[in-house]
Amino acid sequence: MKEHFLSSSVRRERDYVKQYEYLVLTVGPEDSLPEARRRLVEHSEYGKWELERSRLYVGGGRRFWLRRKVIQVQRTV
Repeated sequence: MKEHFLSSSVRRERDYVKQYEYLVLTVGPEDSLPEARRRLVEHSEYGKWELERSRLYVGGGRRFWLRRKVIQVQRTV
């Protein structure tokens, strides 16, 4: 099972930019599906990730894209 991070900006219509971080979880056909499900639940509960997309490939491999909003803190001083 592999994990890697992506960062991206998604441009929306009303002249504002929502930025998201992406985490891609790749599960091979030989990996345990309950283990992958457990890791997805851990990421969503503790890391505030949400499932954006999942894909099942012909060979039995799976790929899950998780995203979370990047919160930009503005200085008040």
